[in-house]
Amino acid sequence: MSKPAVIFDFGGVLFRWNPAELLALVLPDRVRNVADAEHWKLQFFQQYEGDWGAFDSGLIDDAEVVRRIAVRTGLTEAEVRAVVDAVPGYLVPQPGTVAVLRALKDAGHPLFFLSNMPAPYAEYLRRTHDFLGWFEAGVFSSEVKMGKPAAEVFELALARFGLQPGQALFIDDHPINISAAHALGLPAVLFTSAEQLALDLKAQGLL
Repeated sequence: MSKPAVIFDFGGVLFRWNPAELLALVLPDRVRNVADAEHWKLQFFQQYEGDWGAFDSGLIDDAEVVRRIAVRTGLTEAEVRAVVDAVPGYLVPQPGTVAVLRALKDAGHPLFFLSNMPAPYAEYLRRTHDFLGWFEAGVFSSEVKMGKPAAEVFELALARFGLQPGQALFIDDHPINISAAHALGLPAVLFTSAEQLALDLKAQGLL
């Protein structure tokens, strides 16, 4: 491979993802201030473990995650369903990151993705955004029944992409996933903004 490959996370990197903001938009009667937003974010998404983690990893479907979250949190099933159904429309592309993605493509870097993503949302993104065709391949957690930060999902993704860890750079917005990549010898950059990502890539000679 002539140029290093770049592996992108989706939510919070290539697509908007701010769960506290999402909950405030969908459940304004529950989320009246920052403290409420943080409370319900932890209750609802459980730091992407528990019920939501099972949904992410394709172990339960949307009906079951709605039922479980309602039972566990005291939210009504209608409220939980409203949040679950609002996610696809909330996952809008982040223009700055899309521009970085395009620049990497134009520079000849092979592009891949590794994203924790429930099946309905993965299907929605694939049929909605043509620029996903820029990726040579990708792994959604729900399709392989495992998710980051498990070492196994990184190993599976690299095998599918035909890459050794040293042949790629991984981009993610969660420090735990960056640490997991580093543990496997996969270089990784913590995403904080598109502007900082461009600077980081330029510093590494990729742009």
